[in-house]
Amino acid sequence: MWLGNEYMAHVLDNKISWTKEPIKRFMAGIVTMLLYTVAVVFILVSLYKVAFEFDLGDISVMLYGTIITTTVITLFMTSRSFLNNWKQEAINAELLKKESITAQYTSLKNQVNPHFLFNSLNALTNLVYEDQDKAVKFIKQLSDVYRYVLDTRDQEVVALDDELKFLESYLFLQKIRFGDNLRVELSLSSEGKRIAPLALQMLIENAIKHNITSAENPLSITIKEQEGYLVVENSLQRKAVLEENSPGLGLENIKSRYHFLSNQPVLVEETVDKFIVKLPVIESEAP
Repeated sequence: MWLGNEYMAHVLDNKISWTKEPIKRFMAGIVTMLLYTVAVVFILVSLYKVAFEFDLGDISVMLYGTIITTTVITLFMTSRSFLNNWKQEAINAELLKKESITAQYTSLKNQVNPHFLFNSLNALTNLVYEDQDKAVKFIKQLSDVYRYVLDTRDQEVVALDDELKFLESYLFLQKIRFGDNLRVELSLSSEGKRIAPLALQMLIENAIKHNITSAENPLSITIKEQEGYLVVENSLQRKAVLEENSPGLGLENIKSRYHFLSNQPVLVEETVDKFIVKLPVIESEAP
């Protein structure tokens, strides 16, 4: 019976979250375990009477005693379940914080590495002579990119609308470098949705880093919403040699963060001519 109660507690933990609905979980635990225990005792007593043809008389006293005992056991197991879940939530929060810090560091490192600075300054130098107004805008967009990275360093999720505004600044810098050789198409609604900060930027950065981007082979990237996922899809035209070492930590970091943010996993698909990453949509909580 103890194992049965423990199994019921495990099932309820999976169905009802202690952190989101603690009162509902507590009441469900009490009612479910009481009903389960009383039913088991009643069945066992009835079978005993039939098997041994022995009249135990009124079993109400036994049932009352069982209810009291079960209540004590249920309170103990409910308290243990709550403490175990609280402990696990604390561990998950710490792991998510670690993953977020890693993501911020990785993204910031990508933006300030010598390759990025060299390309940005080289593009800015040309703009100063060719188009001073665009050069001023370039500097502002570069500033916006760094500001966003710093502003979101302590956040687990951000509004998708904010992420797309940041992405606009980031893509402006990349378009200065690649021109029409880089083609990005966005087709999604951002209202009421959230995302892990810098997730889209990291996926685009990976696409640029791993694929040829030239006039002969322009790199096409599409960002859209599909069946509960934000889908980032790029044409697959791998470079023979990467510009820099790339162990694939960006995508692994995104997977790790979404492990704590959503019940749905990050999906990665590769076809003959496309590389696709699907991020679960995180709906905004009701105010």
